[in-house]
Amino acid sequence: MTQELIKDIAVTSPDKIVMLVLDGLGGLPDLNTGKTELETARIPNFDALAVQSICGLSDPIAPGITPGSGPGHLALFGYDPVKYEIGRGALEAVGIDIELRAGDVAARGNFCTVDDKGIITDRRAGRITTEKSNELCKLLDGMKIGGVDIKVYPVREHRFVVVFRGEKLDAGLTESDPSRTGVAPLDILITNPEAVKMAKIANVFVATAKDILEKHHPANMILLRGFAKRPHIPSMPEIYKLNPLAIAVYPMYRGLARLVGMTVAQTGTTLADEFKTLKDNYDNYDFFFLHVKWTDTAGEDGDFARKVKVLEDVDAALPQLTALKPEVLVITGDHSTPAAYGGHSWHPVPVMICSQFCRKDAVTKFSEQAFLAGGLGKISATQIMPLALANARKLTKFGA
Repeated sequence: MTQELIKDIAVTSPDKIVMLVLDGLGGLPDLNTGKTELETARIPNFDALAVQSICGLSDPIAPGITPGSGPGHLALFGYDPVKYEIGRGALEAVGIDIELRAGDVAARGNFCTVDDKGIITDRRAGRITTEKSNELCKLLDGMKIGGVDIKVYPVREHRFVVVFRGEKLDAGLTESDPSRTGVAPLDILITNPEAVKMAKIANVFVATAKDILEKHHPANMILLRGFAKRPHIPSMPEIYKLNPLAIAVYPMYRGLARLVGMTVAQTGTTLADEFKTLKDNYDNYDFFFLHVKWTDTAGEDGDFARKVKVLEDVDAALPQLTALKPEVLVITGDHSTPAAYGGHSWHPVPVMICSQFCRKDAVTKFSEQAFLAGGLGKISATQIMPLALANARKLTKFGA
């Protein structure tokens, strides 16, 4: 179903939709127990909701395709993630309220650790503190290379944003991050002939940063990815006739929400803060994107037990959400991040829709295995938003 069709039949209704996104939700079985993180966790509130819902699995992009966080979330919001590809740099920049001007190119950066041979030993520099990152960003900020001004902004922990501002800059570049350890950072190459100037400047910037950071172990090098300009994308209020609010701690997700037309709430840095922000704003909006990052972080770190703990923490907080009695509750993830895999993966993601009008299935447990038998079957993640709207009585009949 295309957004053009939905735009023609979308209507307003008083019903509220909450979309709870546990980043990197899906997992794989532990080799010792044979159970995934969801199957291991004690999550009675998730299980109780599954009994009242229709459940299944979703492919964020397509079978076998591993999604980035941006495409994964775009699909959840009903956007074709291939048509509306948004670079990570733009998402991070907008997420921390940086104004991207026409012609600017932004890139997402990681401080990383390299050994004396230039080989990456830690892609996240031990997840240095945000305070330390602020100090290092000041060392890199304000360069001018080839007539291009370069600004460096701290984001959170090891993450930062670089904005290149100058004439005739193109974002058609590869990344310097090889996405694994044991190898050297990659040279930045062009994917578009018009990006020759930008590639030269980016590579000089990386080389200069290496010299500056040489004595700042573990953050003695940088990796750049997601070179992008600010995209033009239709808004959720325009397409769906919603008044949406985003509640997210991490800047990238706040940036993505802002790009698709959501109001972005000010919230604290904890799960408790996010649930309180939902409650405090509940009367003023009709769609809520509530993002939980820590499931993904634990999966990326290969920490099975920590991912289980995060799931249990969210389960314990879940009654605060259900007490609000949203007419439609969607619980899912943007992709799978199994601790056994240590990164994003292509595995289908659990999805659950709870409403007065859903056809409840026989599922009694919130897990990957249980959802295989769910009434939703396996769907595209882009189909979740139309189903949520329909259950909230926000879509009229198509045709005569």
